[in-house]
Amino acid sequence: MSYADKVFIDMCKDILENGTSTEGEKVRPHWPDGSPAYTIKKFGVVNRYDLGKEFPVMTLRRTALKSATDEILWIWQRKSNNIHDLHSHIWDEWADEDGSIGKAYGYQLGVKHQYKEGMMDQVDRVLYDLKNNPFSRRIMTNIYVHQDLHEMNLYPCAYSMTFNVTQRPGEDRLTLNAILNQRSQDVLAANNWNVVQYAVLVHMFAQVCSMNVGELVHVIADAHIYDRHVPIIRELIAREPKPAPVFKLNPEIHDFYEFTREDVSLEGYETGEQIKDIPIAI
Repeated sequence: MSYADKVFIDMCKDILENGTSTEGEKVRPHWPDGSPAYTIKKFGVVNRYDLGKEFPVMTLRRTALKSATDEILWIWQRKSNNIHDLHSHIWDEWADEDGSIGKAYGYQLGVKHQYKEGMMDQVDRVLYDLKNNPFSRRIMTNIYVHQDLHEMNLYPCAYSMTFNVTQRPGEDRLTLNAILNQRSQDVLAANNWNVVQYAVLVHMFAQVCSMNVGELVHVIADAHIYDRHVPIIRELIAREPKPAPVFKLNPEIHDFYEFTREDVSLEGYETGEQIKDIPIAI
């Protein structure tokens, strides 16, 4: 069984059995037909993945690795807020007539800030510190910028990354660990998608900084299953998981800005039947 499958199954069972419902409460999300989108939710879910042991992609259904990678590069590498720079249509609901999602996600990572070492954006600052100050406890990003929230078409869900480097006994190379902080997550639509994305990002950062990959810790403040997703989730977690595939990253790339979605692949990735036309709350 893939470890990512175990984490997902256990998390979903916990939400369904021990979570609280928002039914009847004032909620912002709604279904395309205008009905309120209620949830069963758990507060403060924390999942840990050791990337050195296994790549955390679930097998219960297929997670589109290249599309997930394309989106994380759209945000972290291209630092774009325009859907025309994406190969998928997952952001179309939140884009304006010009394709912009406002001052959100990639826009915030592209803003340059003054540091003692000069002007850098948040991504370049992370890469600079990983290479020059790896044991700093200040290697982090934050895109939940209050002064710009009114110009964001969607407030950031995954809003902060904290990187932490360790020296494992007996190893010459340093180990890169990271914490992903998420204020809210649609468990069915986005959980493994986000886990895969940020696992890929840690692998990329580790490679360009000549480090080993360590832990990815995923902290979710509000992990929820939408009302119309409950029967889908029940069917999904009843499936038989398969062994985890092997993740491959092009070893020839040593500059983060040279990675493309074609530089990632999975060997031996067998999955259950894909779930199509998942209703998405907006």
